Amino acid sequence: MTLFLLAIVFRIFSIQHTEGDKYRKLSTELTIRQDTIYANKGNVYAADGNLLATSMSKFTIRMDVVAVDSEVFEKNFVALSKALSGMFGKTPYYYQNKLRTAKKRRNRYLLIARNVGYTDYLKVKEFPIFKKGVYSGGFIAEHKTVRAHPIGKIAERTIGYDDFRGEAGIEGAFADYMQGQNGLRWKQKIAKNQWKPINDVNEKEPVDGHDIITTIDVNIQDITHHALLDKLEYFEAEHGCAVVMETATGEIKAISNLGRTSRGTYYEKRNYAVWESHEPGSTFKLASMMIALDDKVVDTSTVIDTEKGRIFVNRRKVEDSHHGGYGKISVGRILEVSSNVGVVKVIQKYYDKNPQRFYDKIAEYGFTEPIGFQIKGEGKPYIPNPKDKEWSKISLEWMSWGYGISITPMQTLMFYNAIANNGVMVKPRFVKELRKEDKVEKVFETEVLNPKIASDETLSKLKKVLENVVEKGTGRGIYSPNFSMAGKTGTAKKYIPRTKNSKGEWEGGFYSSKRYVASFAGFFPADNPKYSCIVVIHDPKKKKGYYGATVAGPVFKEIAQKIYTTTPIDNQSVDDKIEFAAIDKQYLDFDKKSNVEYQEIPDVRGMSGMDALALLENIGLKVQFTGVGKVKSQSLRKGEKLIKGRTIILKLS
Repeated sequence: MTLFLLAIVFRIFSIQHTEGDKYRKLSTELTIRQDTIYANKGNVYAADGNLLATSMSKFTIRMDVVAVDSEVFEKNFVALSKALSGMFGKTPYYYQNKLRTAKKRRNRYLLIARNVGYTDYLKVKEFPIFKKGVYSGGFIAEHKTVRAHPIGKIAERTIGYDDFRGEAGIEGAFADYMQGQNGLRWKQKIAKNQWKPINDVNEKEPVDGHDIITTIDVNIQDITHHALLDKLEYFEAEHGCAVVMETATGEIKAISNLGRTSRGTYYEKRNYAVWESHEPGSTFKLASMMIALDDKVVDTSTVIDTEKGRIFVNRRKVEDSHHGGYGKISVGRILEVSSNVGVVKVIQKYYDKNPQRFYDKIAEYGFTEPIGFQIKGEGKPYIPNPKDKEWSKISLEWMSWGYGISITPMQTLMFYNAIANNGVMVKPRFVKELRKEDKVEKVFETEVLNPKIASDETLSKLKKVLENVVEKGTGRGIYSPNFSMAGKTGTAKKYIPRTKNSKGEWEGGFYSSKRYVASFAGFFPADNPKYSCIVVIHDPKKKKGYYGATVAGPVFKEIAQKIYTTTPIDNQSVDDKIEFAAIDKQYLDFDKKSNVEYQEIPDVRGMSGMDALALLENIGLKVQFTGVGKVKSQSLRKGEKLIKGRTIILKLS
């Protein structure tokens, strides 16, 4: 027995003196821990200062009822219950009962509310009892941050994310800058899996990340998004994209990427403009003809016999959409009417013996390599090279009218923008600068990829041709006398890859006569371009329309028209001739009408379609119109009571 007691005494002495430090350290580690306080990610802003993405603080409020002195609790819990009721909506009695029950059960981790915003958190912190803090008031606040997009889902894929889904868009590309530095805070264990802060202050305060200033203009983004969405819904298309780029700088002012769900609604499914590499069709003809014009093997006045609109190249048919063909027409007219036969005959005649020359020029135009964006997921282009084993006897001819190749919408836009920019090819960019605590730390300047893609003579001729496409060519359906546009339509059949079906049978391996890609690329104003724009829409319902001029062209026009109406274009030229007085009078008349507080339907007959559209939409009406020019008639009569949200139909002449 004596030996047993001596052993116990020896063990107690050993634990206290020999192993004491070890066990005290272990006890501390089991009851106290150091928690990370995650820094707020930097914000993402539009070019005009509008907030596109931000980290919002959310708090879970809990209460350690045991920490509150019983006298303090009895004196103040009714007042606390009333305050909680006023904040969170449940009755004061509900909170009184909840707090009393928790006090009886000695609850040290009572849930009060989840997902409380920062402003409300500050208010709750000053409620009776809670204002005494962690120890005397039992106030426990668990902080987390969530990412929010104040303008909703618009441009969501380009703004991007950096979370469990991976890295995408601007947030993914600049994640290292935006993360900031995390802070530290000590917490004490109060029950199983329950911890509360030891102090009201942090051991190390978190430092927020860099803010990103993008090139996006919220007004232009809104216009672009809704113009694209409207036509996607009407044509029941599978997906599409639209991008607006500032000509001189390469700044992307708007980018919309919408895909269709199984329910027929649309959302930002993928960044199609950057990611999707596809056969462009007729918008690529401009590059082919630029090569021929710049090499001076043809001029826009050179006459080409397009025959009856059908030829064969190595037993493969090339056919114009116009039945019977166009006969003998000029090179300029070939682009205006988008003659497949005409383009193929020109390129075949002058480059069939030297296809490498053609390929090398295409490479200079930026089509053979990815642009090299900071954001991830850029699609890879494919342009067949005469040196490759895949080169065939029809590769050159098929390439010339936009088939047998694969490029992204952003590459096409960059090329058209270079024409608008007097031959200077600038790299499209999404970010203007990085800021830290309102101080600019890095500026992203305009990057020139090619200082001159063609001669001034060639560029001047092609600009005129593209303007003619809208005035009297395949794009004449979007022509407006009120503002000038230039561009090229594109209609491409979709290739159905050869695959095995569920039965093990081979399917596909052909161009579909039911599935199309409709596109329009161009710039505006035509004579002194401020913006370039591309619209690409995949798989519109054929019975409703599938040509680029019918499906994509109207989206381009609506974007251009509304930007022209709502956004100052400081380099829009106006001829100071005798008609200037009439134009000025129209402007003053419109300005006078637009500043009236309307209670009734106004009379817009005689006004230009553009001005009538702006006026009626600004007073809350939905506008549909047919034709071009001035308003001839309106469906809602002058003097009717104005009810916002009604639709008015205008006929223009």
